[in-house]
Amino acid sequence: MERKFLVTGDGSVTIHLPEWNEQYHSKHGAVQEAEHVFLQAGLDFYLEQTNRKMPVHILEIGFGTGLNAFLSLVKAAAEEIGIVYTGVEAYPVRLEEITQLNYPKIAKAEAFSEAFEKMHGVAWEQLHEIRPGFTLKKQQKKFSSIKDEQAYDLIYFDAFGARVQPELWTEEIFQLMFQSLKEYGVLVTYAAKGSVRRAMLAAGFQVEKLPGPPGKREMLRAVKIPGKAS
Repeated sequence: MERKFLVTGDGSVTIHLPEWNEQYHSKHGAVQEAEHVFLQAGLDFYLEQTNRKMPVHILEIGFGTGLNAFLSLVKAAAEEIGIVYTGVEAYPVRLEEITQLNYPKIAKAEAFSEAFEKMHGVAWEQLHEIRPGFTLKKQQKKFSSIKDEQAYDLIYFDAFGARVQPELWTEEIFQLMFQSLKEYGVLVTYAAKGSVRRAMLAAGFQVEKLPGPPGKREMLRAVKIPGKAS
């Protein structure tokens, strides 16, 4: 599938797939979308309700360009918290493509440029310390293969949209997400389609709509409430 680079609204670069008319991040701004959806509505929300001294276990559905992981690493350093990060990706981005991405510069985090490069350079299927307080394990597999149970505090659900890959947004997939989360665990996604919300509810989540990032009216946040089974 043909792949092109696209400069988004905030100056950050993403990868565009012309055949699908889809990109890895919002054309309105890759970095600002990630910060709004995954950092503010996800990690910040989780930290406000928990003990910041405890490491946060994060699962990312769609590791892709590593943008969400990178911003989480920067956040961990700023807040002096520990993060254990698992990124799942069926089709990894090539290293030569990573060199075209300017996330450290746009996020005003150039001091962490070496960490961004290290995240992409380390071997898959192994746990690596990228910097003190942030460990990463990249797993190459399909999302339907995730069989973890009560392993994560937070899920960044950043798969390609339901328009092009509807099989990634089903009740069955969200049941796996529900199973993977600890009690009161949080799942956030840029999506807000009614079918996605219904799939989350059917899986057992408590779901709320939130204001979306620039260019998108709404997004979804789901919480695993104890005693509510899917």
